[in-house]
Amino acid sequence: MMKLYNSLGPNPRMVRMFAAEKGIALQLAEVDLMGAENRGNEFKQKNPAGQLPCLELDDGTHIAEVTAICEYIEETAPSPALIGTNARERAETRMWTRRVDLNIVEPLANGFRYGEGLALFKDRIPTVPEASDGLKRVARTNLAWLDGLMGGKQYLCGNRFTMADLLLFAFLDFGAGVGQPLPGELRNIGAWFERVNARPSAAASLHPAAAKVGMHG
Repeated sequence: MMKLYNSLGPNPRMVRMFAAEKGIALQLAEVDLMGAENRGNEFKQKNPAGQLPCLELDDGTHIAEVTAICEYIEETAPSPALIGTNARERAETRMWTRRVDLNIVEPLANGFRYGEGLALFKDRIPTVPEASDGLKRVARTNLAWLDGLMGGKQYLCGNRFTMADLLLFAFLDFGAGVGQPLPGELRNIGAWFERVNARPSAAASLHPAAAKVGMHG
């Protein structure tokens, strides 16, 4: 069984939700994000970036970065496909995953790290507190752009539920708990969010602590 070094936060939740959609049980090894256990030397032997989650394979290999972890899981358990069953589908999923990651996830995450999460992150990573409000505005602007493209679509890749949806959902749900709620006027994204939130994997992937704090760590 694959071991997932796990914690609070949207990144581990995305992987847990991906695995739940696949019907895969991961062995969870909890890491104390709030206590900075992930920044200690022992954990950094597994992931030198000191970030969570991190997947440990049976042969001792460690894989970090959520999209890389999900790609590995997809290749080892291809059904149901959450990236794609052919080159076109996989390219489409990766395109939307990258757009979500660069245009929404990163500004949303750093808006939190430099704002509400500053006390947690200021001694762990370089922080730019004066950039927090602007980054949050970037995330909102790009969400509005995405909302305009979602009319008549069930998911980001049309009728296919994919890794791109999982990434966006995990971070929008997190953002709602740390001062970045989904704007009410974004009706298409709002309807999409409710569809994803109704999936069994959304409840199954909730962290037991239920506190929505921590981004990578």
